[in-house]
Amino acid sequence: MTRLAPRTLSLGLVLLAAGGCFALTMGVRQSMGLFLSPINTHTGLGLASISLAFAFGQLWWGLTQPFAGMVADRIGAGRVIVCGVLMVAVGTALMPHMNSAAGLIFSIGVLAAGGAGIAGPSVLMAAATRLISPAQRGMATGIVNAGGSFGQFVFAPLAQGLTVAAGWMSSLHVLGALTLLALPAAWLLRGNALHLAAPAPGQQVAETTRQALSRALGDRSFRLLCAGFFVCGFHVAFLSTHLPGVVASCQLSPTVGAWALGTVGLFNIIGSIGIGWLMSYRAGYWRLKTLLTWIYAARAVAVLVFLLSPKTEAVMLVFAAVMGLTYLSTVPPTVGLVAKFFGPSHMATLYGVAILVHQIGAFFGAYLGGKAFEWTGSYDWMWYADIVLAVGAALVNLPIREARSAPLGAQPG
Repeated sequence: MTRLAPRTLSLGLVLLAAGGCFALTMGVRQSMGLFLSPINTHTGLGLASISLAFAFGQLWWGLTQPFAGMVADRIGAGRVIVCGVLMVAVGTALMPHMNSAAGLIFSIGVLAAGGAGIAGPSVLMAAATRLISPAQRGMATGIVNAGGSFGQFVFAPLAQGLTVAAGWMSSLHVLGALTLLALPAAWLLRGNALHLAAPAPGQQVAETTRQALSRALGDRSFRLLCAGFFVCGFHVAFLSTHLPGVVASCQLSPTVGAWALGTVGLFNIIGSIGIGWLMSYRAGYWRLKTLLTWIYAARAVAVLVFLLSPKTEAVMLVFAAVMGLTYLSTVPPTVGLVAKFFGPSHMATLYGVAILVHQIGAFFGAYLGGKAFEWTGSYDWMWYADIVLAVGAALVNLPIREARSAPLGAQPG
């Protein structure tokens, strides 16, 4: 196989392509919780059945990640991204026309969520990591991750506005069409990282994907990192799927629900870029595992304060802002640790494994949120679970074995 030399692209162009693609696919996907109630009214399937379709989508989004990563590592990111974007567009447009649980699982889960996974963070983060220098990776992954949050900030109010103006079915058709704007990113991000797969010291040949997977799964620190990421998925999926329902259960208007979702996205931009800044420009002062511990601990405190507070519009939006700061700010340190542990050559595959574990947690967060409300008439038990899991995730990151980096600008002793 002929290995092409790596292309040189400006940092801004790489970030625009990867972040823009993530904004479109993630923005559409993370706004779908707004349609849970209209779908329920239209189909009469019940909240638990529809939550199962959303939960399957969370799981399927994760299941696609390592396989999409393997394919991208082998044939290049461009064709993988094209496939994923087209699936999101078709699945989103088909959602209003599905009247059965199986149909919703197919459109929401297999197509829309699966496509968003194929053209998702494992492929996009790996492409960005491949095309930029190591010194820029922390900040760059933070910006790419913020792209997904920017998409949520834009698409949640947009979806609600389109629903008010033209109906929820037309809103989904428009969202599906807008996803196609991500297609040009495929051309810019094309290529793979095979040129980076040099033999390790003492090896005669470069490490294969299977060998890299075996080494990662046998690494205790990688397993602990994934365990914490499972909790992140539980939190994120519960919020993105059921936050509009939480707002409604507090007797607040659907507009507050849309703005709450948008606020989560907006403040996650700040959180993601802030974490990226700490990683890139305060390197050596903060271990990545320490950043993760503080993020999970902050979530536990935020949920506890929310439970004890009156449920007003202001409280809801402040809570959404605080959760937004921590929402996906776990991603840059997780990407950084995977790259630090194993290097960039199989990054799409190995980060895809971490995303898969994240989405197993997301399945339970989305599905159990609906079941808990059906069983108890409130979401309180989900919030209790959020607190316990967040404390557990904060603790499980502490034993990770991470070599300390020298502070930026420090002179060797």
